[in-house]
Amino acid sequence: MRQLFSKFLRDESGATAIEYCLIAAGISIVIVVAVNGVGTTLNGSFTSVNSSLK
Repeated sequence: MRQLFSKFLRDESGATAIEYCLIAAGISIVIVVAVNGVGTTLNGSFTSVNSSLK
């Protein structure tokens, strides 16, 4: 039982998967923030064009 537990503690294969998951989560947050900023800018532009056409 001790060997199994010490082998489990030395195993680092799950740490790599967690690191990749954290990197992917960080990239997705950056993408959401960027798209939200562009969407707000485009909304202002379309509102301006819409009011100019009326």
